[in-house]
Amino acid sequence: MSNSPIARQFRRDAMFRVGALLVAAVVLAALLAPVLTPYNPVVGDLKHAYLAPPGTSFPLGADTQGRDVLTRVLYGARISLAVGVISQLVAVLLGVTLGLTAGYYGRWIDSAVMRLADVTLAFPTLLLLIAVAAAVRPSLLVVFGIIGAVGWAGMARLVRSQVLVLRQSEYVLAARALGARDGRILLRHLLPNVVAQVIVAATLGMAGAIMAEAALSFVGLGAQPPTPSWGSMVAEGRELLRVAPWVSFAPGVAIGVAVLGFNLVGDGLREAWDPKLRRL
Repeated sequence: MSNSPIARQFRRDAMFRVGALLVAAVVLAALLAPVLTPYNPVVGDLKHAYLAPPGTSFPLGADTQGRDVLTRVLYGARISLAVGVISQLVAVLLGVTLGLTAGYYGRWIDSAVMRLADVTLAFPTLLLLIAVAAAVRPSLLVVFGIIGAVGWAGMARLVRSQVLVLRQSEYVLAARALGARDGRILLRHLLPNVVAQVIVAATLGMAGAIMAEAALSFVGLGAQPPTPSWGSMVAEGRELLRVAPWVSFAPGVAIGVAVLGFNLVGDGLREAWDPKLRRL
């Protein structure tokens, strides 16, 4: 492990280490939320903690419902990570399957898959997400599916481009000559050679998924109140910026930290696995 490309990149790339630290902080915040805070993220003390400023009792202040902002930020990390992970699993499943199929078989299958991808990519992502989310009842499950379904196109194009090159390689031609079936060639010879690129794309996609979920929640089409979501928290505090800026500031910083962390980790992984991008 110490001699792996990732380990070497981690040792020499300070930004990779910063990204890994930020991601680890978000993950730990989500996992240890019940331990790190004694407050309930949904029910607050409206009588005694209404818009309480940051202090000893509430390190990041309280909101209009008397709920501790820090507590809601910590529990909101669970929503953001769940959206990021599940939506990218959907995108990877669809994108890798369609990308492998299109790149390997070519002809009309390739044309059909790529035209569908072009149509998906032609629409502004946020507008497409809002349009689809508005057409159905808002819920987290809908957010998971929508973000993953929108993200498959880029993944499919990436995998297809790799397969177009790999399908003419000697080991694939040798497997065909030995009578290997298409399924075996796809799973045993082609898929392992695109895994690295898929992991990088999925890591970078996590940042985009977190931003997308925050945007949907901001306009009321994501996680529904009183579920603690960073996007909805920012929306709740946008009219209080002059009197209680902490209501929006804390979740906004959390979104920035999470997105920056996943972007830095994704860039580090890309440099580690791509010899053309490695720093000398």
